[in-house]
Amino acid sequence: MTDSDRYQRPESVLVVVYTTEGDVLLLNRVRPAGFWQSVTGSLEWDELPMQAAVRELYEETGIQTDHLNDCHLQHSFPILPAWRDRFAADVTENTEHVFTLLLDAPHAVQLNPEEHSQYQWLPISEAAAKVFSWTNRDVILSLL
Repeated sequence: MTDSDRYQRPESVLVVVYTTEGDVLLLNRVRPAGFWQSVTGSLEWDELPMQAAVRELYEETGIQTDHLNDCHLQHSFPILPAWRDRFAADVTENTEHVFTLLLDAPHAVQLNPEEHSQYQWLPISEAAAKVFSWTNRDVILSLL
């Protein structure tokens, strides 16, 4: 059995969806509860970051688009203990690729109930204060 069969790739995407009016889409994770974030997800072993961003956006919100903005920005951060068992023992950091999607207005999204329990559209400052991840917060604040 190879690492790709047993473990997640330590590389992910962050997709911040926002509107021209300055509202940001946030999703509430099922586990851990109360963990608000933008669209995120790990790359499959054979995916490019843009492919993963398009896939995760659709899987988590039902939004299909080919108009994602690749911010050409990456963050590296330690993998939190709650998710360590998803990765090989020698992997301690994740690399995150950042994308944004600008919409004309907020609209309903179709959540994956296995991943998220609810969503909200919030003004930039409120969204930045609500997210757990510093990388997510920094990207949201950069929209100002």
